[in-house]
Amino acid sequence: MKTSAATRAATGAGQSRWPARILIAVAVGVLLLFLVLPLLAVLEQAFEQGAAAYFAALADPDALSALRLTLLVAAIVVPLNTCFGIAAAWAVARFRFRGRSLLMTLIDLPFSISPVISGLIYVLIFGAQGWFGPWLDRHGIHVLFATPGIVLATLFVTFPFVARELIPLMQEQGREEEEAALSLGASGWTMFLKVTLPNIKWGLLYGVLLCNARAMGEFGAVSVVSGHIRGQTNTLPLQIEQTYNEYDFTGAFAIASLLALLAIVTLLAKTALEWQQARRGRARGAQTRARAGQLHQARAQVQPQP
Repeated sequence: MKTSAATRAATGAGQSRWPARILIAVAVGVLLLFLVLPLLAVLEQAFEQGAAAYFAALADPDALSALRLTLLVAAIVVPLNTCFGIAAAWAVARFRFRGRSLLMTLIDLPFSISPVISGLIYVLIFGAQGWFGPWLDRHGIHVLFATPGIVLATLFVTFPFVARELIPLMQEQGREEEEAALSLGASGWTMFLKVTLPNIKWGLLYGVLLCNARAMGEFGAVSVVSGHIRGQTNTLPLQIEQTYNEYDFTGAFAIASLLALLAIVTLLAKTALEWQQARRGRARGAQTRARAGQLHQARAQVQPQP
């Protein structure tokens, strides 16, 4: 009987592994088909005419201008969204006020609106026939078809990322530690720098990485407000489209490989943060279990023996 039970248990365990193996194989196959193979195809097309043509395409003045503009927009948008995300998460997670639900809805608004529509909104506001267009034109201020319009469009489509990472994290953590710091005489800035920021730093960095990745890869909204001026208002995604439409396939795929490289760097940084956060969570769990064990031993020693 024991042998039969052990055999059935082993057979059941072997059978239970097959669904997991099938799911893993399907997941790996999907990743190879939709992620790895397209990336390899981009690299193959980029180097089709040799390394010299590849680096010549990257050294093209228009490509360098697109790279500089992409990095400039990300350098402006990410800090602004970081400040907004922290402030919005603090307000939503720490306070109850009238309009709180409306604020959370507005934060999620870019997720539900097409980027092209958001670009058209800026055209209606700052265009020549828009609300502020004539006034801006009289004063020589250029928003559309210039860097400010690209920054505004990118800012709109990326501002939920930091806030949406921090809101559930701060709600889960609660405000007991912050209230304790204030009761001990800490100022607001001291509490934020010494208590709040260390508690949210990994979620904050994760949100910043997502925001940066979207800012560098945004196409729809930027395409509407940029005007596609070569060497001036083309970001990397727009430069790829324009180069490809001109049948310069080597240049298009070379720039695409550069954008893919930036995305991979962001992905690696995101993975490193997730690994660091998981390790920190395991360490915190081990400390909690150790303290619980010490407390149990102390209680056992204090209790009188029967």
